[in-house]
Amino acid sequence: MSLKKFRSLLWVVLAAVLGFAVHQTLFHFLVPQVFERDFIYTVGYLYTFFAVFAIVIVFILMLVKEKSIDNVGFTYLLLTFIKMAVAYVLLLPILETNLPKTPTEKINFFIVFIYFLTIETVVTIRILNNKQ
Repeated sequence: MSLKKFRSLLWVVLAAVLGFAVHQTLFHFLVPQVFERDFIYTVGYLYTFFAVFAIVIVFILMLVKEKSIDNVGFTYLLLTFIKMAVAYVLLLPILETNLPKTPTEKINFFIVFIYFLTIETVVTIRILNNKQ
């Protein structure tokens, strides 16, 4: 793979860093510090987890594109399903707690999940539209 083909990975990394910066800034001003200290997973941990997952997914999609462009969509669906299963396992401790901070933590988790799902979808669409 040439350096030009790593643009998708760079885009994922930049989007993750930008999203983290915005999320952390908003989080600092909108969420009480007491809630943040008691979270099971910090914002940084969630962004790291989902960013690594997104980078792996995009990298695998780029490899699949080299072999067969027709299988990129199916591979994306499979990898997204696996990511959703892992995210659900990660979410279970949050779902089992019933504290005042729990709704905030659930919303935080799903915001990060949906953000990275959107990034992966956009990158996959770009890969599929670039049929070179």
